[in-house]
Amino acid sequence: MSAAAPLVVASRNPKKSGEIRDLLVPFGLDVVSVSQFANVPDVVEDGHTFAENAAKKASETARRLSLWTLGEDSGLEVDALAGAPGIYSARFSGPGATDESNNVKLMHELSAVPDDRRGARYVCNVALADPSGKIRLQVEAYCRGRMTREPRGTNGFGYDPYFLIREYHRTFGELGPAVKRRLSHRARAFERLIPPLVVLLRGESASSTGEPPA
Repeated sequence: MSAAAPLVVASRNPKKSGEIRDLLVPFGLDVVSVSQFANVPDVVEDGHTFAENAAKKASETARRLSLWTLGEDSGLEVDALAGAPGIYSARFSGPGATDESNNVKLMHELSAVPDDRRGARYVCNVALADPSGKIRLQVEAYCRGRMTREPRGTNGFGYDPYFLIREYHRTFGELGPAVKRRLSHRARAFERLIPPLVVLLRGESASSTGEPPA
């Protein structure tokens, strides 16, 4: 990857793209959202797992733009709902779903579930595709918590105001971005992804300029 070539995040969600950018910028990477490019169609997320969806987003977007691309798929798995909403987390409440409508549906389905059975985990799978669309790296990580009955806090997005981190006794909605960057499923996935990603991209950059990798 040359110095002028950005690393594309295959997401149009500005909050998700912002979280990923914050995790990668300290490593000298130029990170941009796919929304900054014209005429790039949305990727149909028809995989059966987070891994399949992440890889498809990375691969199809990379081939379209001929750029290194990160595909990320994440969501919430609730124990009492047999892992739902899972890969359908963003569209749990149907067409036109919003964070608010998804949370309303989730709370309705959990209304009779006692507090000690409201365990859940966030899942994050990240795939890196090279400009040809070949997947070069892929990782998955988790963050355990418990679903509250009422929203708490205004930080984050998605189900964050209801996702309680037990050791902090606060939801992601109450915890600041700096704490979430250490504890979240996305932070844990990128903690595993970043070392090989940086080595890979720096090596690619060096080869494009004829210089040995740093």
